[in-house]
Amino acid sequence: MKAIAVEPGAGEPELIERPRPDPEPGEALVRTLRVGVDGTDHEVIAGHHGNLPDGADRLVLGHEAVGVVEDPNGTALEAGQIVAATVRRRPNGVDNEYFARGEPDMAPAGKYVERGIVGADGFMAEYFTSPADALVPVPDEYASLGFLVEPISISEKALEHALASRAAFDWHLDTGLVLGNGSLGLITLAMLEASEIERTYCLGRRDRPDPTIEMIEELGGTYIDSRETPVSEVAAEYEGMDLVYEATGYAKHAFETVDALAPNGVGVLLGVPDDWDFEVDGGRLHQELVLHNKALLGTVNSHRGHFEAAVDTLAQLPEWFTDDLVTGVYGLEEFDHAFETGDDVIKTAIEFSSR
Repeated sequence: MKAIAVEPGAGEPELIERPRPDPEPGEALVRTLRVGVDGTDHEVIAGHHGNLPDGADRLVLGHEAVGVVEDPNGTALEAGQIVAATVRRRPNGVDNEYFARGEPDMAPAGKYVERGIVGADGFMAEYFTSPADALVPVPDEYASLGFLVEPISISEKALEHALASRAAFDWHLDTGLVLGNGSLGLITLAMLEASEIERTYCLGRRDRPDPTIEMIEELGGTYIDSRETPVSEVAAEYEGMDLVYEATGYAKHAFETVDALAPNGVGVLLGVPDDWDFEVDGGRLHQELVLHNKALLGTVNSHRGHFEAAVDTLAQLPEWFTDDLVTGVYGLEEFDHAFETGDDVIKTAIEFSSR
């Protein structure tokens, strides 16, 4: 079968041949339909994130997959069923307490591998196998968009944890700021707009006219240009935010988020920056957090429950939004276009087979 693999940090993705995998007991064989491309894939390609499977010289890419069950192999799944695949797996197939309680997303390094990222081949292949409990059913009508389930699940978890951190007192989510107008930021903005939040904002660094700014405003949000209003000045120029969702990977934003928050607000950090030394006024930030009951939390990955919630969210997204969000779907003969970047590229995917 054909697969797309890379030697992290040493070249561009290439099309390779791999044997079609055989499912182990408890696993199903899935024929891949589409796999999304995101910032993590670019980080893996550049060698900034992730690592190879043991003994391998290449990593098959891809962690945002939707496929159709080719062989249920005795599991509760059915042949022809559309599924999205979760990302984390047991290291060497050995269970641990995090997987046992259904929370692999909370496992520390060394307690998991991640398909297409850390120590395990990804889903950019014509077929893949997976434990049945890591395959989440997707309605047939959303098969073409099922690769969005994984990124939506990331925000399902982030918002769940952010709201949980404020659950001990009477708190209302009236204002929200998303840092980053990439695909994940836009998805999160759409999710917030679908909730009962009153006002939303999205911060980026784009000049008009720009498709992402148009999407922000069509959703009902306010676009903030960080070159004119830095994150640290958002509260003064607009208003304090009950929630700040960081999806830029720009390290200074983690600290500037504290200033953007309203009293009792919460900031949730998802970006993974490179190491970077810079000065901050730690004492003042500490005071802000303590004296105004603010909170910062980090979150990564997601579990099956978040995937199931993401399937429901996908069904609620406006059709115009997903049409504008997905700017390119490419076949294997032109897969390299899916890795291109530019202001006119928002979300791309590679199609391995049709329904």
